[in-house]
Amino acid sequence: MVTTRKFSLKRQRSLEILLRLKRLYPDATCTLSYQTPVQLLVATILSAQCTDERVNKVTPALFEKFPDAVALANADIEELENLVRSTGFYRNKAKNIKAACQMIVEKFDYQVPKQMEKLLQLPGVARKTANVVLAHAYGIIVGVTVDTHVKRLSQRLGLTEHSDPIKIERDLMRLLPQPDWENWSIRLIYHGRAICKAKNPACDKCILADLCTSVGGK
Repeated sequence: MVTTRKFSLKRQRSLEILLRLKRLYPDATCTLSYQTPVQLLVATILSAQCTDERVNKVTPALFEKFPDAVALANADIEELENLVRSTGFYRNKAKNIKAACQMIVEKFDYQVPKQMEKLLQLPGVARKTANVVLAHAYGIIVGVTVDTHVKRLSQRLGLTEHSDPIKIERDLMRLLPQPDWENWSIRLIYHGRAICKAKNPACDKCILADLCTSVGGK
């Protein structure tokens, strides 16, 4: 009974946090620039340990040269590496992009899959990338995208005790309504960039301070 009540209170707090984030960031959306599902897939792979702003500076030239899965699958690996170099870990990212697009062409009939289990077969794709692609390319919400901001804020807000992204995702999926899973992540990312930064979070300016376990909230 105590456990059930504790969970119920945490869920109520989660819904209040969601409501406030919606009010604060009403127009929050994916900040990666893309025109097709495969371009979103590539941009999301590039965004690992890199800012969306940096990715968006790289992708125009990349997609002009290699606009689709076929072109990327056949790309010269050194040329691909040079185009994505500034996003960091460029050799591994280029290798995964090329291999993922080869699989899309050869195994998935030139189409980025619409199923989580198939997306996870692609090189360089874990649940974070798959959730982004499904939600924004196809409008399919099957999970919560957990990046570094979502991980940090979910922990600070007392919504999870885990550090593993998959376990954090499971906790958040239990607390939040499914239609809000993806916009929760986007708004939490916005808040992480603007207010709840990794170093020196602006708790005195935070609209969630009274709900945050890290600063003595409920």
